[in-house]
Amino acid sequence: MKRTDLFLFPVFALLLLCLFWFLLGIGVEKMTIGKPFPAVLPLDAWRSVRALEPVKGLSRTRVELGARLFRDSRLSLDRSLACISCHDLARGGEDGRKVSSGVNGAQGQINAPTVFNAAYNFAQFWDGRAQTLEEQVAGPIHNPQEMASSWKEVMVRLSADPEIVAAFAASYPDGLTPANIADAIATFERSLVTVNSAFDRFIKGDDMALNRRELEGFTRFQKLGCISCHQGMLLGGNMYQRFGVLRDYFAGKHPSRADMGRYNVTGLESDRHVFKVPSLRNIALTAPYFHDASATNLEQAVLVMGRYQLGRELSEQDVVMIVAFLKTLTGEAVQ
Repeated sequence: MKRTDLFLFPVFALLLLCLFWFLLGIGVEKMTIGKPFPAVLPLDAWRSVRALEPVKGLSRTRVELGARLFRDSRLSLDRSLACISCHDLARGGEDGRKVSSGVNGAQGQINAPTVFNAAYNFAQFWDGRAQTLEEQVAGPIHNPQEMASSWKEVMVRLSADPEIVAAFAASYPDGLTPANIADAIATFERSLVTVNSAFDRFIKGDDMALNRRELEGFTRFQKLGCISCHQGMLLGGNMYQRFGVLRDYFAGKHPSRADMGRYNVTGLESDRHVFKVPSLRNIALTAPYFHDASATNLEQAVLVMGRYQLGRELSEQDVVMIVAFLKTLTGEAVQ
């Protein structure tokens, strides 16, 4: 063997190893824009992926306090809305509407994402403008199309409630503050993890957790290229991607501000129509789909993804099988 061959072999091996970890989404906390390509990983490789599990180390008193605030309409200007109004825990963590309604009937600009498993997203909101759940909490409270309130107003209302004041005093050294309100709600949201899906049982080693159709859907999901963006523990939620990688999704349309995606945050032309890739966990429960809610069911969503993200016209069988797999991602809320 030539000396150059001896040098190139470990380099090639290292590149293959990097590709392997990339596809699994392990160790990748933040990614930018991905590039789809087909790949099918062996089952043993998938079984090294971390199954969804509860976030550890959460303060029980803060979770309970956050749960109260999550349902508290005093956070909105006209006391008509609470966090749960748009993130209904009985409806997959969102409201099932194209856009949510705010105070005085104001209409939002974008489809509400699910709050379930948000603790594991690498950024919050479709455009990733909030890096943490605490930062995310302030957004709806101050948004004129949502709660249309302010920390000042919220503090006045909650400070007049002796029980809330006492609960904060028991949970935080500095008591009731805007930062602690945000922390309590974020702590509760971190507890909203769904576990024990059929897919989780499968990657933990239960060969019977997925039936033949679901397994075939899982194989096609990988082979067709879906896995290049929907990867890792959440099957998404860890990277940004352009909506319309291989075909122009917005051609012939009049894009709204919400359609600009991450461009609204960075102002970079390269971020126009770029969004956080959503997690596919519990996807069967969260119709309608996409930031613009343009797909009313999973079958439509899969067809659109195939056409605009993968440059493929998926067959009816492809759609049926992939949808069967996606339904295995529905988990159980942690009690």
